[in-house]
Amino acid sequence: MIKNLKKKLDYNYNQFNSTSIVLDPVLFPHRFSDYHDIEISAFISSIFAYGNLSQIMKTLEEIHKVMQNKPYEFISNFSLNTKVFEKLKYRFYSPDDISLIFYALNKIYGQYDSLKYLFLLYYFDNEKNLKSSIKFFVDNIKNIIAHKRNMSVGINFMLPDPMKNSACKRMNLFLRWMVRKDNIDFGLWHEITPDKLVIPVDTHVAKISRILGLTQKKIANWKMAEEITENLRKFNPSDPVKYDFAICHIGMNKMKI
Repeated sequence: MIKNLKKKLDYNYNQFNSTSIVLDPVLFPHRFSDYHDIEISAFISSIFAYGNLSQIMKTLEEIHKVMQNKPYEFISNFSLNTKVFEKLKYRFYSPDDISLIFYALNKIYGQYDSLKYLFLLYYFDNEKNLKSSIKFFVDNIKNIIAHKRNMSVGINFMLPDPMKNSACKRMNLFLRWMVRKDNIDFGLWHEITPDKLVIPVDTHVAKISRILGLTQKKIANWKMAEEITENLRKFNPSDPVKYDFAICHIGMNKMKI
């Protein structure tokens, strides 16, 4: 059973990794070659990666158009006074929420030059996974925003807390893109090893993972994400999250498994 499942997972991983990337938010950071542009585009693309895929892609296209496809230059010069996002809204995110996350990025890049260096302040290599690192990273971003506004529903949804058992799907997705290296993921954050990653769990991944026997849990939360990751670790101890993209798109595209 385990051997057959590993073959199935490896087959689907190789299918997705060896061909052109299917419709996915990761296509946006793949437009760029500069480190900062990739990192910024990846962060923005990940926090909008929920809901209907066509709407995600449409919204990210609009955001990248506002940035004139120069994320780092845009972030470096960004000011809340510009009001460039006043007509842009996406599900739980208001125009103010979107402007505030860009304001936070402006402050972070001004002080740290990279999201990586902020994240590494809270990264401890002896930890089992990145749970506490994510918590401190998210809190730091929220603290920057709190200087301008009270926390909104949109900001709290954008930056969830794994200590409150949120699956933190979008943050784990961003970390997968930054840490792993293959045809899909960028591998820009060399200081963190892929074995520390936790699978980004949404409804698609949760459903397919139940069918595959990777989880017995019913609620898509941090505990489910850890359980799925631990089961995937049996197939690849050093890189359990390599199968995430394939599992996700099997679910999204309703492929046979």
